[in-house]
Amino acid sequence: MEKKRETTTLSVHRCRFVDYAPSAITALAFPPLPLPSVKGKKKTTAGKQPSKFGVLAVGYANGNIDLCEWMGAEREVQCSQAWVTQKTLPGPYPSKVDSLAFVIRHPDDVGADDVPSQSDLRLFSSGGGSELLEWDLERSCIRRTISSQGGSIWSIAANPACTSLALGCEDGTVRILSIANDTLTHSRRFDRVKCRMLSIAWGPPVPRQPKPKTKTTLKAVAQAVEASDESDSEEEEDEWSDSWLVTGGSDSSLRKWDVTTGRVIERMGTDKMRGERTLVWTVGVLGDGTIISGDSLGMVKFWDSRTCTQLHTFQAHGADVLCMTISPEGKAIYTSGVDQKTVQFSLVKTSTSENGGPASTKWTQTSSRRMHSHDVRALATWPPYAPLPSSHKRQFPIDVAPILASGGLDMAVVLTPAALPTSTIVKITNPLNTSTEATFEDAYHRKLAYVTEGAVRVARGARLVSCVREAGLSVWRIQKRPEEAPQQDISMEEEEPFAGGWEKVLEMELVVHSNIIAHEISDDGRWLVISDLYSTKLFSLSTDVKGQIDLKRIKDFSTILQAHIPASSSHASSTGGLAFQFTPDSSKLIMSTALSSYILVIDLTGEKPCVLRRFDHHRLQDSSLHDRVMKGRTTKKVNGEAQVEVHVNGDMDVDMPDVDSVVEEATEIEADKEEKSQESDGSEEDEEEEENVKSTLSIVSVDRIAISTDGQWLATSDSRARTHIFNLDSISHHCVLPSFHLPAQALAFDPMHPSVLLLAFPDNTLEVFDVETRQFPTWGKELNLSLPKRFTYAHDPVLGVAFDPATSHSEQGKTRYVLFWGATWLFKVSLDTSLRVGGRKRRREAVGGVGEEERQWRDYKMVTQYRPIMCCGFLAKDELVVVERPLMDVLSTLPPAYFKHKYGVS
Repeated sequence: MEKKRETTTLSVHRCRFVDYAPSAITALAFPPLPLPSVKGKKKTTAGKQPSKFGVLAVGYANGNIDLCEWMGAEREVQCSQAWVTQKTLPGPYPSKVDSLAFVIRHPDDVGADDVPSQSDLRLFSSGGGSELLEWDLERSCIRRTISSQGGSIWSIAANPACTSLALGCEDGTVRILSIANDTLTHSRRFDRVKCRMLSIAWGPPVPRQPKPKTKTTLKAVAQAVEASDESDSEEEEDEWSDSWLVTGGSDSSLRKWDVTTGRVIERMGTDKMRGERTLVWTVGVLGDGTIISGDSLGMVKFWDSRTCTQLHTFQAHGADVLCMTISPEGKAIYTSGVDQKTVQFSLVKTSTSENGGPASTKWTQTSSRRMHSHDVRALATWPPYAPLPSSHKRQFPIDVAPILASGGLDMAVVLTPAALPTSTIVKITNPLNTSTEATFEDAYHRKLAYVTEGAVRVARGARLVSCVREAGLSVWRIQKRPEEAPQQDISMEEEEPFAGGWEKVLEMELVVHSNIIAHEISDDGRWLVISDLYSTKLFSLSTDVKGQIDLKRIKDFSTILQAHIPASSSHASSTGGLAFQFTPDSSKLIMSTALSSYILVIDLTGEKPCVLRRFDHHRLQDSSLHDRVMKGRTTKKVNGEAQVEVHVNGDMDVDMPDVDSVVEEATEIEADKEEKSQESDGSEEDEEEEENVKSTLSIVSVDRIAISTDGQWLATSDSRARTHIFNLDSISHHCVLPSFHLPAQALAFDPMHPSVLLLAFPDNTLEVFDVETRQFPTWGKELNLSLPKRFTYAHDPVLGVAFDPATSHSEQGKTRYVLFWGATWLFKVSLDTSLRVGGRKRRREAVGGVGEEERQWRDYKMVTQYRPIMCCGFLAKDELVVVERPLMDVLSTLPPAYFKHKYGVS
């Protein structure tokens, strides 16, 4: 007979006092697709859309840029989690992002039907100043900068061939930068006009015309042979040429420019209101040459690029039109701006020709939706649109809806399926899995959470909660209840908290060069570490009798770290850290370096901190053979990235060799290289050795660290889905896990069995690994298979894992469970139940023994009343702290949104 499901009761601290302030979204960008070959070498398949989704870049007003990856499998076109932030590029402090542009580094190396991966891309940004930034996407730092030579940059746009970048400048000029072959140099400057260049867009590229056939003579053949070597490369580069571009200015006009001469071909004037200048905030160009503009009067205008006259005018918005994007097929336009509305314009058929000729079409305003509460600053669509001529137009399948991404002052990226209603031949798939409908008018949209993992930390023993800003940090203390209060079910609303439940004990403002990227506070509240991209600051905390915290900085901490981080010519000297973790007894600090991917073990027990060992294992490029990790060999590169192809199959032990010898060899080569470079001016032998080192080492982001509760085991995971296990007792490398399908989103050791490591992935799947036996236990795979769809299909990815710290062997009859949390949910799943697999009832052994109860289901509970969650963790036995930042609290800090009252209009 089945027993009744047990209810776990917890005391929950709902912390809404944390004044975390997310930043407004100011720019969005998807990568472009490569242009089709004019010669037909890279002929595209009609109707074939890349099964892969491109990376989404989100630029913020505080200067940070988030890189969000699609979480779906290789051939899946539907994924509930959609795009999840995998990496954050910290901006200089202070700074902002106004414009973003992706380009393909080497377009000829990417197939016409392929989606460029992150390693194939270059990312440019501007932030209101005169500097254009190019980002190093591997190291998450600025690669190089270049001055516009024309004042503040108002707009940037890359040409469809990814060979040139146009800058619209403060002084009324358009500057063209050459970005071909991974360069960044000034190419030319257009004529100056007396207005700011607020927006810019390239016209359709012109395919190179084949030379006319002539009679072949011996002299002509000889000349052709002589010139063939010189002309081949030029022909490849000149397959597509740019003829014109269009700019929107601050003087109520648009201008069409000749790219060859740099002069204005035609000027198009917009409407004015009471003699004031109209600002043309956004422009776009279609494949047939039609120009679209959005201005500060809320007008959306369509222009004929040949005659430069108006075709259509729509009073679509009540205030400024700030952004625009074009659907993949070029048959729909989306605009938005200050009035929060997103308006769709569609190309509709007006009549059918009787003679069989082309039907006449016209642009019309078809629908509008209000999905934001404040100004919308950016729009982008996937797949991206390229203004190609009709003869080379790219075809996309009609059964998968494109995605419209939008963002603005309300700090959340909104994703909307944007299929056209005319696509009724087949059933359209909604990639976001939000609804069965996939058209822009009817489909449900979804918002990506504005909370960032790692901004809030909880010190369990000291009962402290810390939160970082761009250049500051605040710490609060959660006080204990004066008397034992009755516990409540986790699924119930908590009553009013008792007075004096929390107090702010520390407020810091730091001198930083970039926005703060990581921080950590020890469990006992004695240590605090904060880092930007370039330096790490360590503080010793002490609490006086009155409960106030005294702060003391360890001044020479950066010097101590610098001595153990080898200098490199490829990046700036940095002691910054991406992730930190204190051991449970606060005797050691583990950190991963930001630009060099080292793991440092730092002893804090002496008078001064001391680096005990540096691990280089994440810098190695592993190779694989027959599903086993091979050490000491270079890896075959795919799209410029090292591929580790070991998979978890079956219940057998996985061969995970000790790679200390490989690390030592690589380190010795690196050390020898440094010594020789200091002794000599650089010979050919040094260059060869440097090439060998580069082929052995790689740069990754080690952004997840976990330490077992007994302080013995350390787990670190990087952006290439590799996880290493270290033994902190012997301070040595223990093993490396097989690479998984995605980088781990959360790591946690079971406090009851410290050798059991739980890994959670952003697609809401799990893996369990026993560190001591180096095996994936069977019950862990059963746990993953038994997870309900409500969890695996949850729209928000898992952000963290929490175990009840008080659970011990002596507690009999207590259901053991693990608590997962995302931005909008808490998920409790029991580990001590038996479940039915494949129709047979199977009794599963618990981690440390046999479960006492036998059931046909696995106990789980999904709680959605806490949102959005920034952090969740246990303070003590059955005492949970949930840090929330409600949307209404965030919106109350913003200026009032645009509102124009209309009587009798809904």
